[in-house]
Amino acid sequence: MRTALQLLFLLALAAIPGSLLPQRAVQPLQVQRYLINHPHLGPIFDRLSLFDVFAAPWFAAIYGLLFISLAGCLVPRIRLHLKALRSAPPKAPAHPGRLRFGHTYTTDLPPQEVVQRAGSMLRGMRWRVATTDETVSAEKGYLRETGNLIFHIALLMLLLGVGLGSVYGYSGTVLVVQGDGFTNGLISYDQFKAGALINSDKLTPFNVHLDKFDATYLPSGEPSTFGAVVTARNGLNSPTRSDTIKVNHPLAFGSAKVYLIGHGYAPRFTVRDAKGNIVFQQHVPCTPRDSMFTSTCVVKVPDTGLPATKATKDHPSHAQQFAFDGVFFPTEGLDPSEGFVSTFPALNAPGITIRALVGDLGLDSGIPQNVYVLPKGLTQVTTSGPAGVNKAAQVLAPGNSDPKAHTLTGLPNGYTLSVDDALPFVTFQVKSDPYKKLVLLAAILVIAGLITSLRVRRRRVWVRAKPDGSGRTLVEFGGLSRTEVDGFDEAFSQLSRRLEGETCR
Repeated sequence: MRTALQLLFLLALAAIPGSLLPQRAVQPLQVQRYLINHPHLGPIFDRLSLFDVFAAPWFAAIYGLLFISLAGCLVPRIRLHLKALRSAPPKAPAHPGRLRFGHTYTTDLPPQEVVQRAGSMLRGMRWRVATTDETVSAEKGYLRETGNLIFHIALLMLLLGVGLGSVYGYSGTVLVVQGDGFTNGLISYDQFKAGALINSDKLTPFNVHLDKFDATYLPSGEPSTFGAVVTARNGLNSPTRSDTIKVNHPLAFGSAKVYLIGHGYAPRFTVRDAKGNIVFQQHVPCTPRDSMFTSTCVVKVPDTGLPATKATKDHPSHAQQFAFDGVFFPTEGLDPSEGFVSTFPALNAPGITIRALVGDLGLDSGIPQNVYVLPKGLTQVTTSGPAGVNKAAQVLAPGNSDPKAHTLTGLPNGYTLSVDDALPFVTFQVKSDPYKKLVLLAAILVIAGLITSLRVRRRRVWVRAKPDGSGRTLVEFGGLSRTEVDGFDEAFSQLSRRLEGETCR
């Protein structure tokens, strides 16, 4: 038990980073933002699995050891408790009246009558009773240990349920722009984690289409309500149904549930060549970085037709692509000290500061990349925008009726960039845990067992009746509490008065 308590404390200690740091399974965008804001500390935390605490090998090791330790200490305790349930209460001491809680009196009833009446009274009060010719031994409070064992068995069930859920369950996160959707398949997810015994090719078939995202805010900018209006279908041959996914109101597909865990904005970036042909057009999700949804945007344009760099002795030739980075403001405002800021989280007066870069994005290398981070070595280019020609970040106004207000010109080879509008996006988490009912049952039993073990009191009483030599019967009544000694005074006094009333009639 000492080892189990130490491991339980260690498990609680190991879970602290999971509450202090964002976790990939729940907050993938926040993890990405943390890595960007902490370029030195973030990778170290990532290598230590501090962004995936509850799936880390070291956390699983503590978890497994705690499970084994609990099982090891419960088996002998259950055996001893079953033995105690079958055994009789301990024999009465020679002089129970001399105990700390003791009472002595005389009666005209014979000893056998006193023993019979005392035993009947205690049995009626649900005490376990054993009698001899002159003594009564009684005990109650066995439910205390039973509750304690139920608590620990339920804790073991809880660990087992969580463990089985991690083996047979899965979770995935997907970012969906309004007007788009996803299917419950491995290829749809941005982040996906499956249990060791899950076949990722045979997930529960369903698809969800995001029709509209509604959000309301208080005048202070604090969120009031969120809701993702979706159209869903349980497979190809099933009818569609409309629903609204809200915080703490997921959409269920059997054991899988779709949760709304985040949202933001995705401006539409359009790149055209010198002839006006569209070479890139896409709503690009931007990463929110404050409560007013000031968001960081990164755009990578894979195919631009730009000429490759000339090869030199030290540097081989490489392809060139366009890249854009900037900051998006749902409701743009100007702060004298901070510059452009977002004054409200709703999409009231959108604006974006953006700069253009040229270079090798490494998109043809075949190496997976972080879509929110630009590689080093890119060259910033001079552009023309609403404020004129400069190399600094240009300020555009998406959704403005004047094309010049949201268009960036002066890019190499006559290319242009326009930020036409912005749509909301949401982040869904799909989570399947087929053993959650076992976890719920275990949690209920944990509470029930804990309450029982704390409320029930283990107590023993004895009665010894024998002739006093003067024709009367000397009755000695004593007791003790194995849990709360200080709280036994009043209970023993009431029991003594009742016993004396039963045996003196």
